[in-house]
Amino acid sequence: MDGGLVLGGGDVTGVLDRQRVDAGRPRRERSSGPGSALARRRARAGAAFVAPNVAAVAVFLLFPLGFSLYLSFHSWDLFAPPRFVGTGNYRRLFADDPLFYIALRNTAVFTLLTLLPTVVISLAVAGLLNRKLPGIGLFRTLAFLPLVAATVAMAVVFRFLFATEDGLVNLGLGWVGLGPVPWLTDPDWALVSLSIVTVWKSVPFATVILLAAMQGVPENLYEAARIDGAGPLRRFRSITLPLIRGALSFVFVITVINTVQAFDQAYALTGGNGGPETGTYVLGIMLFQNAFRFYEIGYAAALAWVIFALLLVLTLVQLRLARRDEAER
Repeated sequence: MDGGLVLGGGDVTGVLDRQRVDAGRPRRERSSGPGSALARRRARAGAAFVAPNVAAVAVFLLFPLGFSLYLSFHSWDLFAPPRFVGTGNYRRLFADDPLFYIALRNTAVFTLLTLLPTVVISLAVAGLLNRKLPGIGLFRTLAFLPLVAATVAMAVVFRFLFATEDGLVNLGLGWVGLGPVPWLTDPDWALVSLSIVTVWKSVPFATVILLAAMQGVPENLYEAARIDGAGPLRRFRSITLPLIRGALSFVFVITVINTVQAFDQAYALTGGNGGPETGTYVLGIMLFQNAFRFYEIGYAAALAWVIFALLLVLTLVQLRLARRDEAER
């Protein structure tokens, strides 16, 4: 009988334990459910952490974008109230302003003069930096130094280097028997000078992107190609280039965007008039003049949205070509 009582007591104890567990489970579920106080506190805390970033995006990005789009359909000189003109600014830009097509042509030539050297030099420098050689760390540091320099400061330095009479570049050309080059006084050479400064500034960033992509290429592919007798150029063309195609597309897009938006180096190198004559009159200079010299804010806003549409189309075309090329491979 004593054993039975003990057994019964154990059964009663087990039942009570299960009841306590069952009774506690709904409370825990209720405390952690979607409608619980804890969940609401967590949601409020998350919203509080995200709110400053959302506010910053709204104030410094969304509002300026919306306001500039609004202004592109108005005429505004910063003093009188904005006057609605519909698509008048856009029609004036495409039909009545010859300077727009001059700026568009100069920007296209400037982009070509900058894009090709930037990609070629960046590929060469990244290929050299990807080698395991003595002193390569120092070489990497020297190659990346232009990345940390301000664009305006670099343009001012190049302005002294490209001076026609006493610039170091023309002095060096004179030592080898070549005549002085009108780097900043001839319209054609001024655009070349602007491209040189932009290439100097763009190469380090492009090199970083391409070097990171090259370091992700498996080493065993190079070893297999080396065993098959492939030389350095063949390995680079057959292995490296196909595997870093995504990074190359990114460099293309970023370089095109930077050249179309170029302003600070053009302003510091040749002034805010786009001279000599209209040699460096690019879209960035045109936007600056209309907004801050002529105070035609609505017209400048329309030009800014045309530049945005142009960059969007160029980027989409580049991405589509890259994807089609990858699909064919």
